[in-house]
Amino acid sequence: MINNPFILIVIAVVVGFVLFSSLIRRYKRCPSDKILVVFGKTGGGSARCIHGGGTFVWPVIQDYSFLSLIPISIEANLTNALSKQNIRVDVPSKFTVGISTEQDSMGNAAERLLGLSSDQIQELARDILFGQLRLVIATMSIEEINSDRDRFLENVSNNVEQELKKIGLKLINVNVTDIKDESGYIEALGKEAAAKAINEAKVSVAEQEKIGEIGRAEAQRDTRIKTSQANALAVQGENSAKVDIANSDAMRREKEAEALKIAVTAEKVQQAKALQESYVAEQQAEQARAERERATQQANIIVPEEIEKRRRIIDAEAEAEKVRVNAKGEADAIFLKMDAEARGYFEILTKQAEGYREMVNAAGNAQSAYQLLLIEKLPELVKTQVEAIKNIKIDKITVWDGNNGKDGSTSTANFLAGLMKAVPPLADLFSQAGMNLPEYLGKIKDKGNEEKIDEVQ
Repeated sequence: MINNPFILIVIAVVVGFVLFSSLIRRYKRCPSDKILVVFGKTGGGSARCIHGGGTFVWPVIQDYSFLSLIPISIEANLTNALSKQNIRVDVPSKFTVGISTEQDSMGNAAERLLGLSSDQIQELARDILFGQLRLVIATMSIEEINSDRDRFLENVSNNVEQELKKIGLKLINVNVTDIKDESGYIEALGKEAAAKAINEAKVSVAEQEKIGEIGRAEAQRDTRIKTSQANALAVQGENSAKVDIANSDAMRREKEAEALKIAVTAEKVQQAKALQESYVAEQQAEQARAERERATQQANIIVPEEIEKRRRIIDAEAEAEKVRVNAKGEADAIFLKMDAEARGYFEILTKQAEGYREMVNAAGNAQSAYQLLLIEKLPELVKTQVEAIKNIKIDKITVWDGNNGKDGSTSTANFLAGLMKAVPPLADLFSQAGMNLPEYLGKIKDKGNEEKIDEVQ
């Protein structure tokens, strides 16, 4: 057993370094011309394909391999292929294929091409190419294959690429050389096309010769016409020159007259402008003088008036502000006075209401309290009745008595009875209050529909 700590540390470092180096070696980088295929326990699918970059390959549970992306050239010299017209043709062609870098195609390549050599991949692809070439030729006629070569190549590319994708390959290029058939049909088509081209060339030559003869005749005609036109133009030019000379002389004389007229007119115009400018100068001088007078009047009259007007406005505004302040002060004082009176009246009513509440509580109910108040006011009511007739001067009243009462009463008696009726009876007051008049003051008798108070004995 090792007891030296230093040796233990060294051993631990060495073991760690070895493990770290092993892990680093398990990190695999993928070149740009290859596909890295990691197989084993990948967590999903049979293999995981990576193009570019790198990944960590776990030891024991995973392993890796590479698929080359280098293109493969395959010669597919198809013979005796049956066309749509049941004519057998030979189609020598050359295809260039390679492993696709699409994700689905890489998975197919990993499942079907991993571990195969380049020759084996080439043989596998050649079988697919031969089958698809025969299929495309069987759907097209000889004329379409021979004349419409682009369509033929497009059909071949579409069919071949779909089949190659199933094993992870991709079609890069298709090159089809001369197509031949065993019956010589394509050769006959070539001869027909050649004869047709020769005939078209002959017709074109004849057409060109005809165009040349016509052009020569037209050139001669144009020469004669141009010569005649040149002669006519020469004569016309001479006549035009003479007319131009005459027109020039007339124009010269006209210009001289116009120049003379312009000179005279300009002289008159200049004289008129001089007079006009003098009038304008005098008008401007008068306007300047009027402006000066207006400014003088404005400075002497209008400005002081404006100043006085502004002073009056300021005084009026100051007086209005003074009145407004005084009115506001008076209004505030009235408001405070009325507010104080209202508060006092409110206190009086509040205390009076509290007194009535205490009285009602003491009497037991509101009706008893009302009777107590009426009894309390009874002396004042009696006093009021007495005061009503107290100051009547009986000696000052003259009554003319004619003894014409219905019941035999006199006018004087009727006057006194009416006077007493004007005073509210005590019995009515007590009855309205819900009370009965005391017996020592009188009592009510019922006699028909009338009420009468007996006199106190």
